[in-house]
Amino acid sequence: VQLQASGGGLVQPGGFLRLSCSTSYRTFRTYAMGWFRQAPGKEREFVSAINSSGDKFYANSVKGRATISRDNDKLTAYLQIDALKFEDTAVYYCAAGILYGNFDRSDKYLYWGRGTLVTVSS
Repeated sequence: VQLQASGGGLVQPGGFLRLSCSTSYRTFRTYAMGWFRQAPGKEREFVSAINSSGDKFYANSVKGRATISRDNDKLTAYLQIDALKFEDTAVYYCAAGILYGNFDRSDKYLYWGRGTLVTVSS
C-alpha cells in the first residue's frame, strides 16, 4: 500500500493546516490510518488515528485542536490541526495498518508515507 502525504507548509502560530494522506488501493477502507510526527532531534510520536469504523484517537498534545477524518470513497485520510503552536513543527507521516488497538504504537502500522513538513513560525 503506497501512501502519499501532502498539505504541509509554513504557518504562523495560531493558524491551521489540513494534511491529506491518499492512496490508490481500494482496500483503504479496511485499514486504520494513523498520523505521527517527528520534530528535529526528537523521536517520532503519535498524533492521531482513525480506525476502519471511524473511531478517532488523539494524543494529548493535540487533543481539542486536531480533527482526523477519512473519506473511503476518495481513499484519503485527513488531519486538521488548529491553533498551531511552535512545538507542532515537525515532519508529519501518515501510516496504515490492520489494527484493533494500540493505535498510538508506530510499530503496529505496516505502511508509511514519506512525510510532509509542517513549520510553525512567525
